[in-house]
Amino acid sequence: MILRAFRQEARDWLAENCPPSMCTPMGENETLSGGSKQKSPNPDSYVWLDRMHSKGWTVPHWPQEYGGAGLTKDELVVLLGEMSEINARIPLAGMGVSMIGPTLLEYGTDEQKAEHLPKIASGEIRWCQGYSEPGAGSDLASLQTRAVEDGDQFVINGQKIWTTLAQYADWIFCLVRTNPDVPKHEGISFLLVDMEQPGVTVKPIRLISGTSPFCETFLDDAIADKRNLVHKLNQGWTVGKRLLQHERSGIQALAQAAVGRDSRAPSGIPIAEAAKQYLGVVDDKIADTDLRAEITTYLMNTRALGLAQARSVEESEGGTPGFTTSTFKLRGAELRKEQLELQLKVRGTQALAWEGDDYSDEELEVTRNWLGSKAGSIAGGSNEVQLNIIAKRVLGLPD
Repeated sequence: MILRAFRQEARDWLAENCPPSMCTPMGENETLSGGSKQKSPNPDSYVWLDRMHSKGWTVPHWPQEYGGAGLTKDELVVLLGEMSEINARIPLAGMGVSMIGPTLLEYGTDEQKAEHLPKIASGEIRWCQGYSEPGAGSDLASLQTRAVEDGDQFVINGQKIWTTLAQYADWIFCLVRTNPDVPKHEGISFLLVDMEQPGVTVKPIRLISGTSPFCETFLDDAIADKRNLVHKLNQGWTVGKRLLQHERSGIQALAQAAVGRDSRAPSGIPIAEAAKQYLGVVDDKIADTDLRAEITTYLMNTRALGLAQARSVEESEGGTPGFTTSTFKLRGAELRKEQLELQLKVRGTQALAWEGDDYSDEELEVTRNWLGSKAGSIAGGSNEVQLNIIAKRVLGLPD
């Protein structure tokens, strides 16, 4: 009865408050990830954010005191399902809600939670990740960025790379070396660093896809207050690993199961519809039977992954599974590449152009997303690293 009443409440509220344009395919750069440095061209994005935040539904499963609504898992699934019914967009994305926020809920002090979580929930601030370095990628624990204690502060020097969208971030969560004289995993700390200070320099990296989602971030005598040390000194590796598990799965996996309609092309056109548009139909089915079978298999595998993630989350005590998240990261990266390969097969030569009047904006976007998808098996931990984790931590195989 309680869930039924909540479902009706959510349905009525969404019908009254969701702007019509927020129930349409996402336009370029319309996703809000917090902060004020990257603007959505659609004013309704901000209307939707404000209304959802007023309900605590930007982070609906967080405690109310930190800007959430305190929903249970079941209520969250109901809410996401009702949003799916009207094709409503998620109002707020980014590393704040998916990575550092859940991590602070587990490891943060009361002061850290009170300072940072409400600003994440409202979209006031945006976060980026300071993990990889030029000499520490897959072997992340070899990182050399140093943080030296100086009174009530840490002084930080070093370089981070592949810091996604750092040019738009207000804060960065960093793994830094605070003790170089112990085994490498034991001398790492987890710091929250304000990007708006002297000593922090960001340089975007232009990719083959033509975009610059990744950056180099240089830290030259940058400062972090000791109150922004998360967990304990020299025990940041534990926090850093847990954050990656939130990134790879977390309670947001329930969203994938709840909104389990077919995966969409970058332009918002479902793959099956795009295939009918480019290849024609026979009896209202994609004319190319082989490609139809490939698309069906892809959609089934995507749905299966979402259900596996949701089941794993529901079975976990803390809302986010442990090492099994590596299986989700591995499979998700491969499915993303499969999706873009199918997009190319559907469009043929129309998806192999960089520019030209003979190609639509959507076709050119598919080309760039296809190129960009190649990074998916590296970003967030390479496929090889995930296979290693699965072998050791999930299957229990010997080193």
